[in-house]
Amino acid sequence: MTRIFTLKHLILRTALIVIALVCLVVLPLFCYVVGPNEYGALFKFGKIVAVSDEPGIKFMVPGMHTVRHITKKLHLYDIPRSGVITKDKKSMIADNYVTWRVVDPVKYVQTLNAVEARARERIEAAVYNAVKNVISSMTQDEVIEARGGGLSERIAKDANSDIGMYGIAIVQTEIKALDLPNDNKAAVYERMISERQNIAASFTAEGNSEAQKIRNSTDREAAVMLASAEQSADIIIAEGEAEYMRILQSAYNTPEKAEFYNYLRSLDALKKSLTGNGEKIIMLDKNSELGRIIYGLK
Repeated sequence: MTRIFTLKHLILRTALIVIALVCLVVLPLFCYVVGPNEYGALFKFGKIVAVSDEPGIKFMVPGMHTVRHITKKLHLYDIPRSGVITKDKKSMIADNYVTWRVVDPVKYVQTLNAVEARARERIEAAVYNAVKNVISSMTQDEVIEARGGGLSERIAKDANSDIGMYGIAIVQTEIKALDLPNDNKAAVYERMISERQNIAASFTAEGNSEAQKIRNSTDREAAVMLASAEQSADIIIAEGEAEYMRILQSAYNTPEKAEFYNYLRSLDALKKSLTGNGEKIIMLDKNSELGRIIYGLK
């Protein structure tokens, strides 16, 4: 009995192992795995019939279906340098790069057979045409002023309109260099410097003119204020002198006061005449007020 049980147990274990081995060999033929950064394109007899963009295990029929994995990751492509002509017939050299990704795997497979090299060829042609179209609609000065975000956005928009049919899209385009040909670079730089110098000279002339207007206006205002101040000063001086004469007249309005005033004036005149170096000679009339004082006459 124990022997029979052991034989059955062995047979069961063997069967389970065989089934597990069969599953390990057969199940992979009926399923495939889609990663988190890829599309799973399911083909039936060479024709795409379904696309899985969610990660996980998917099922298929072996012999009937095949699977291709297409990445969702961002691609970087350095576009070869190319020459372009501006609206004012000036030559420039454009050097840029783009980032792109697959946005429609069905179109990508149908048009490019999901070959990255073919996608780069279409992107290079589309970007070249976009750069040529955008820059040819602008003058050289406008291109130089717009280089950066604005110019890159216009190029990306123009290029995407040409490659949408391939199931790919340009996410970003950046201009690494937008330079002048070596043969005319020096002449263009000299012309640009001359133009900037002319603009600076124009601004300087306008500033000097405006400054002169301000100076002239200020000088006129100062002259008017000075004349008004001098007029006010003359009026005040005249009023002061008039007040002085009034006070003086009031102080010496009697003969005795007038005589005393004349006496003081005579002393002041004598004092002034005796100042300075050297001998002083004064000739006085005995009948003068000062002469009578000196000679003791009444």
